[in-house]
Amino acid sequence: MDSELKEEIPVHEEFILCGGAETQVLKCGPWTDLFHDRSVKRPKLLIFIIPGERKSLDSNAQEIKDIYGLNGQIEHKLAFLRTHVPKDMKLVLIGHSIGSYFTLQMLKRVPELPVIRAFLLFPTIERMSESPNGRIATPLLCWFRYVLYVTGYLLLKPCPETIKSLLIRRGLQVMNLENEFSPLNILEPFCLANAAYLGGQEMMEVVKRDDETIKEHLCKLTFYYGTIDPWCPKEYYEDIKKDFPEGDIRLCEKNIPHAFITHFNQEMADMIADSLKDDLSKM
Repeated sequence: MDSELKEEIPVHEEFILCGGAETQVLKCGPWTDLFHDRSVKRPKLLIFIIPGERKSLDSNAQEIKDIYGLNGQIEHKLAFLRTHVPKDMKLVLIGHSIGSYFTLQMLKRVPELPVIRAFLLFPTIERMSESPNGRIATPLLCWFRYVLYVTGYLLLKPCPETIKSLLIRRGLQVMNLENEFSPLNILEPFCLANAAYLGGQEMMEVVKRDDETIKEHLCKLTFYYGTIDPWCPKEYYEDIKKDFPEGDIRLCEKNIPHAFITHFNQEMADMIADSLKDDLSKM
């Protein structure tokens, strides 16, 4: 994909009920309903992005047990594919951070998914609590989680929506990010509590790398590790590269940080687009 040839791609936001939870979906492209659109313009391929940042909205989460936990989030992504994507639709999965763990688990639980390529970007798929950031996050999320709940509730619950909106806009301006869609929910106490709850489970449960699943799907996996990533240090790259020398396992040479979306989103998009050329040419 030539980065100089830019065309306007429509992006729209939807809120759907998936697995009992109200779910924010950002759709890129001219499509809105893959199931009922039988026109020639219906895409042959869906690129399904599973971000590392979790944004949980208020819900009556009855259909998927513990939907804000690690297992529930994996089932939530599978539920979306079952209910909103035709079974014969080819898939490209892009997982970032804990989204990479979700991606591997999705392949493990539903190996018949028509995935032609899965990108695992800065993948937190093992030893999270042992990583530099994990050593800090583990006591906060596992031992002092309820202190965070109470503090967040006391500080944010009485805070007017206008103040929250101002804080978010100011934060986005500092990071030079465009606010195309409203992220107001990130300062809601229940949203922060859900994120802390999931984070605590990540620290406790994402320990051993799932080599069996990686081996089974290695031909369709692309790993991308960072050199300055405090969540999955270079040591993790060296270990997996040694165990799977034939795999497509890359080490970033541009010092791109774990949270690349803030300033390096175009570089990552170009890398993925270039990597997909061979796969797309075979369709």
